[in-house]
Amino acid sequence: MGGYLLNTMNYHISQRAASLAPSLTLAISAKAKQLKAEGQDVIGFGAGEPDFDTPQHIKDAAIRALNEGFTKYTPASGIPELKDAVVEKFQRDNGLTYKASQIIVSCGGKHSCYNIMMAICDQGDEVIIPAPFWLSYPEMVKLAGGKPVILDTTDATQFKVTPEQLRAAISDRTRIFILNSPSNPTGTIYSPAEIKALGDVCVEKGVMILSDEIYEHLIYGNAKHQTVASFSSEHQAHTIITHGLAKAWSMTGWRLGFIAAPEPIAKRINAIQSHSTSNPTSFAQKGGVEALRGSQHHLKEWLPEFDRRRTYAYERLTAMPGVTCVKAQGAFYLFPNISGTGMQSTEFCDQLLERSQVAAVPGIAFGSDDYIRISYATSMANIQKGMDRMDAFVRSLHS
Repeated sequence: MGGYLLNTMNYHISQRAASLAPSLTLAISAKAKQLKAEGQDVIGFGAGEPDFDTPQHIKDAAIRALNEGFTKYTPASGIPELKDAVVEKFQRDNGLTYKASQIIVSCGGKHSCYNIMMAICDQGDEVIIPAPFWLSYPEMVKLAGGKPVILDTTDATQFKVTPEQLRAAISDRTRIFILNSPSNPTGTIYSPAEIKALGDVCVEKGVMILSDEIYEHLIYGNAKHQTVASFSSEHQAHTIITHGLAKAWSMTGWRLGFIAAPEPIAKRINAIQSHSTSNPTSFAQKGGVEALRGSQHHLKEWLPEFDRRRTYAYERLTAMPGVTCVKAQGAFYLFPNISGTGMQSTEFCDQLLERSQVAAVPGIAFGSDDYIRISYATSMANIQKGMDRMDAFVRSLHS
């Protein structure tokens, strides 16, 4: 009887919740893991998660914190020691000066982005998002009552939005322009000159920039990262940098992100966080201090390996009939164009998983249906096997 009543109840669901699209990257990863658990030999290219372990000295710091009883509430915006370490990071890596009161430590980079939307967007406010985009950006805007304004780009322009495009999209309701470099899903990096030109438009128009720089340390070849906040005091005043420890330190499950923002915005974000999650996990924050202040030697091992995988996957993809690809300069993704196969992204990925046991993410999740996302944050053995299967799959479409 009780089960029947539950199944026939007419539950009210808010419009904001009903309008959300679930995270397709998480869904693809979950489906691949389920198939593996059922005994299928699935190669997963879905997860944006390094296959390397968190460096041992970082884990040791968290273990020490646990053993010392550092398991209670902390300030909502993070422990002073970690906020100071973030201030030091921005000075050391980016030449930027911040006060600890401008730093908010959150429960991951995703949480940081969400807090920014909640702090700035009112109902009907607009947020400009270049496509391809990280799939959570538009959903966060909608949750905050805002309106995503999508600027389409393609591989023909290296997936880069131009200052002219940006200027034309700005209205009197525009509050934020999202800049993600290095990019998820494309691996594109804007040059310093390109970054400055976009920043100049936002300064002129009084638009805040959400600069998502979580892949800052994952860069290959001669590419260079320069934050938009570094060009002038005006650029810094118009910029909120969001960052985190998930990618370059392989701390995805630790859930530690941070922002640097103008103080009035940081104050509001602190208030929002105090009423939602409160503080990030206490002992994880001690690991975060060690990540930022301790040895960075792991990157000297990881970057060459990521680069080797990137080059191999790129060469295999571009040799497949009907597939073209821009060679990523950063992060750990490739975003091949599969329109030449005669399929769009969802059908392609469904068939690839069903027929060849390879999991990739449809580009439609990132606002670009002619593409798929391949993560090379997995072993070379998996990449080789997965590329062999994908090559055979694509060639079967042309036979």
